[in-house]
Amino acid sequence: MPTGCFCYILSDHYSYLNQYGSTVATKKKKSLAVYPGSFDPVTNGHLSLVERAIHLFDELVVAVSMSSGKNTLFDFEERIQLMTCALKNKSYGAKVRVVGFEGLLADLAKELKAVAIIRGLRAISDFEYEFQMALMNRKLAREAETVFLMPALSWVYLSSTIVKDVARHGGDVSDLVPANVRKALDKKLGRSNKKKK
Repeated sequence: MPTGCFCYILSDHYSYLNQYGSTVATKKKKSLAVYPGSFDPVTNGHLSLVERAIHLFDELVVAVSMSSGKNTLFDFEERIQLMTCALKNKSYGAKVRVVGFEGLLADLAKELKAVAIIRGLRAISDFEYEFQMALMNRKLAREAETVFLMPALSWVYLSSTIVKDVARHGGDVSDLVPANVRKALDKKLGRSNKKKK
C-alpha cells in the first residue's frame, strides 16, 4: 500500500462471534469512493491520488464537475476526455471509471451509494476550505465520509493552476502531466507539440 496518506481503511470482511464462540467471516458489500474535481487539467498529482485511493476502496469514480466556480481552460467534455485518456493505459481495469456531473457533490455521492469522498491535501493552506466542505458534505450525505489523501511527495507542490501558468509562459510541463494532457495544452495554447529541452 502506498505511503503518505492518512485515512480510514474499509476491510473486505468483518468478523463476529456466533453462539458457539467461533469467528464467522461475513462478506461486505463492495466499497465505492468518489473523487471529485474540476481537473483543469489533470496532473500527475491527481493520478497519484487515484493510485492511493484504489488501494483503499473496491471501486473509484473520478467525478469531473461541470460548474467548478472557476474559469476553466478546457471545457467540460474536454476535461472528461482528458481524464479518461490519462487513466486508459493504467492497469486499474473496471475499478476506476470517469463520470461528469453537475450540481451538488453530495447528491452524486448518494446516487452512487459512495461510502467515501476523496479529497487531496497539498498543504495546510488547503485544509480550512476542505474542512468546511467536508462538514457540509457530511450534513448533506451522512453515509459518505470525507477521506483526505496526500499525493506522492514529488507532487505536493503541484496544482492545475501552476501547470497552466507554466504552460502559458512557454515552460515545459511534460514531467508534470500525462502525455495526452501535454499535447492538449500545446494545442490549446497554440504551441508546438515538440518537447522543449
